[in-house]
Amino acid sequence: MSKKNQSNRLTTQQKENLGAVGIFGDEAKSHDDLVGDVSIKAMEVLQTNFPKLSFRYRTSISKEEINKALQEVDKELGQTLFVSESNIKPDGGLIEVKDDTDNWRVVLVSEAKHQGKDIENIQNGIKVGKNNDQDFMVAGNAIERSHKNISEIANLMLKEAYFPYVLFLEGSNFLTKDITVTRPNGEELTIHYNTGSLNRLDRLTAANYGMPINTNLCKNKFVRSNNRMIMLQAASIYTQGDGGHWDEENMLSIMLEIADTSLQMLGSDLFKQITKD
Repeated sequence: MSKKNQSNRLTTQQKENLGAVGIFGDEAKSHDDLVGDVSIKAMEVLQTNFPKLSFRYRTSISKEEINKALQEVDKELGQTLFVSESNIKPDGGLIEVKDDTDNWRVVLVSEAKHQGKDIENIQNGIKVGKNNDQDFMVAGNAIERSHKNISEIANLMLKEAYFPYVLFLEGSNFLTKDITVTRPNGEELTIHYNTGSLNRLDRLTAANYGMPINTNLCKNKFVRSNNRMIMLQAASIYTQGDGGHWDEENMLSIMLEIADTSLQMLGSDLFKQITKD
């Protein structure tokens, strides 16, 4: 798609949705804000549960730091950087713990994506599309930034045996089963989860090698191929498969499970602090 056509498409979408808020959505922003707030809460819980350890929270990490981590693995890596201030900002930020050698190690990275308002539109009797005559809106590609962030954190953690990246999904583009929604006039419409124009889960499962979703995949998987061992860094992808919304309690529980797995994997590197009087 040309830049001009893309610009025209976005302009049309802005008009249909009454401005830029329609593109990103109040609910998407609320979901992004929630994961950040819960991540900070998770760090507070970790500090309480592990009082001998030091934790910190960051909202972003620079490409320069990521390249430095790659160079520690191999000097040929991490050589390219065109914009010195380039960084990534996962929605929920990063939580790190200080190890026995005073190095900060990542224990949790969280991100949120809300995409697809078909459920809400149907419930409110709203038709969509250019002529306001469609029941469903073709899914967009707002999830592409997730792949970039996942890849960058994977680069940062290439020397680790765990990958604590968790992605929380909600919205009608991330259904895992059919749901029936009722319009104000009583008409019922079924949203089929496996409709290609609506479902975007398959575009994200590339980040977990097609392994199960709603599963803690923090501990890296090692597979053998052609007599070689390959380490897989898989994102843990969680979705409200019935079109529901994440709440703080459920999100926090999953974050703490991922962080606890990270701490278990770092056990020997935290030994002095955990065992000191």
